[in-house]
Amino acid sequence: MGAARTCSRCNLACCSIRCCPMDGLTLFGLLSVTAMMVCYALESRSHWFVLAFSGTCVLASTYGFLQGAWPFGIVEGVWSLVALRRWWRRLQKL
Repeated sequence: MGAARTCSRCNLACCSIRCCPMDGLTLFGLLSVTAMMVCYALESRSHWFVLAFSGTCVLASTYGFLQGAWPFGIVEGVWSLVALRRWWRRLQKL
């Protein structure tokens, strides 16, 4: 078994949210994915929520690339295009 990692700020073996608060990038990711979930839940109310969902997928994709999780960034980018297509199709039916 490997050695326990230590926190660079407090030098403790078990890092917690109390000693290492959320950084700006993690907060951006949290807000992006939360907005994505809300827009997805509200899609049946208006075609604008489908468009907003597409936009929040772009934000989540940006987070994925900035964070270094490029597979997540790619998948969210594809989801954004899928949602944009769904928005366009719903708009044509109006």
